[in-house]
Amino acid sequence: MTSSKDLRLLVTSGDGPRECRRAVHLILVQMRKEAVRQKLTFDETLSDPDTQDPPSAIVRLSGEAAEAFAKRWVGTVQWIAQSPFRPHHKRRNWFVGVFRVSADDAVSTDLDPKELKFETFRAGGPGGQHQNTTDSAVRLTHLPTGIAVISRDERSQHRNKQAALRRLADRLYLQKEIADARSKASENILHKRLERGNAVLCFKGEKFMES
Repeated sequence: MTSSKDLRLLVTSGDGPRECRRAVHLILVQMRKEAVRQKLTFDETLSDPDTQDPPSAIVRLSGEAAEAFAKRWVGTVQWIAQSPFRPHHKRRNWFVGVFRVSADDAVSTDLDPKELKFETFRAGGPGGQHQNTTDSAVRLTHLPTGIAVISRDERSQHRNKQAALRRLADRLYLQKEIADARSKASENILHKRLERGNAVLCFKGEKFMES
């Protein structure tokens, strides 16, 4: 169960253009830096891990300051910048929504084992006596959807399996959100909550400012 010391945030560009997806990327970079400063455990799952500018992502946070971190970020984040993709485009304001993901909304990690394929491999290391010599890294594939995730950050195979399950659950949740947004964009409550012009945080270029 998610608690005040272990929570999830959805970072989404809604149905915004590519500039908003770039803002998602920049916000994730800033979030990670802030989480490190506050000694929080930070893990992100991208809706599309093959692109630098994902439409959305799930951020998992744990630590004493997780609740305060969430309160600072939840809402609309505004990025003020000339479009890096359309130099002559007049618009300079781009918006991204940050929302809490409740336990009721999230996809459970209790998935059907028959639909899961676990593969193990040797995690890369710095070499020498610290190099990982066991097959502790895990690749997990969800057979019905073909979604695959990798976890190699933990030292034990068991813990990497648990981390992979969490990441898969987050990918499935993101897939559901994207499908909902595409099938009923005008009715999607979550993305309608991305209120333009009412930002909780704002930044120009890559510098954040308090709103």
